[in-house]
Amino acid sequence: MKAYLDFEKPVADLEGKVAELRALDETDGGVAIDEEVARLQAKADQALRDIYGKLTPWQKTQVARHPARPHTVDYVNALITDFTPLAGDRKHGEDEAIMAGLGRFRERAVMVMGHEKGADTETRLKHNFGMARPEGYRKTVRLMALADRFDLPVIAFIDTAGAYPGIGAEERGQSEAIARGIDACLSLGTPNVAVVIGEGGSGGAVAIAVTNKVLMLEHAIYTVASPEASASILWRDSARASDAATMMKITAADLQRFGVIDAIIDEPIGGAHRAPEAAIKAAGEAIAAALAEFDGVAPDEIRRLRREKFIAMGRSL
Repeated sequence: MKAYLDFEKPVADLEGKVAELRALDETDGGVAIDEEVARLQAKADQALRDIYGKLTPWQKTQVARHPARPHTVDYVNALITDFTPLAGDRKHGEDEAIMAGLGRFRERAVMVMGHEKGADTETRLKHNFGMARPEGYRKTVRLMALADRFDLPVIAFIDTAGAYPGIGAEERGQSEAIARGIDACLSLGTPNVAVVIGEGGSGGAVAIAVTNKVLMLEHAIYTVASPEASASILWRDSARASDAATMMKITAADLQRFGVIDAIIDEPIGGAHRAPEAAIKAAGEAIAAALAEFDGVAPDEIRRLRREKFIAMGRSL
């Protein structure tokens, strides 16, 4: 069964009627209902286009968190061939909140990493809902050094509410690990590309998203803190998350205007969760175009371009 968001109720009602009519058609084959099904389906499709053509920032937040939205593992399975997972930070242990490894993207050897939230209760617990601990970020630092040594571009998929805030993570140096992740991104002599596929939350996202090109799916969000946390800080009322989402400018359109991201990847009508294959294909095309811009560019120049890109953020505002 499809999972509908609150604001999708008109579409849910229409598609529910379509399903009922199709079920009736299967049991009573003599009833001519094809025209009515087609009419209702067209009405549902139009309602979906109307709703998704004017989503508010808070509604986009809900879409970005949709349980059926494709996750890092889906992008890796579809876009990366010969994927070999690599694990561990060589200091504490493995963190399955970050999926990482070697593979081929369109016949080109690459290093891939990204937050993995999980798709059901078991896998969400396994991956800690995509909230990485220090060992996860130290793993990415180790693998970025490996990518630099063997001249491999790095592709990062961003989808996390933020770094894990638990006591154990803090004791093992969460903020220091994030800082070293940012430093590793900036130090790379190979091109790196990040794609915000769902939530881009705070330092947990930035640790692997300081890249030559930052791409963002149309209905993803990228923010210094979740709308709920921000509302709690600003007004001591998490119920005002919708207000916070609007004020924080967390959508792809706003962030592209501010120069925080470089390009927006269009999603299928109704969001990536309705047509995962189309969304993943579009992301693949955008990644290929971004990497192609750095073909033949020297390592020092790649570092300089990346550094200047981030230093320039906010200067023109």
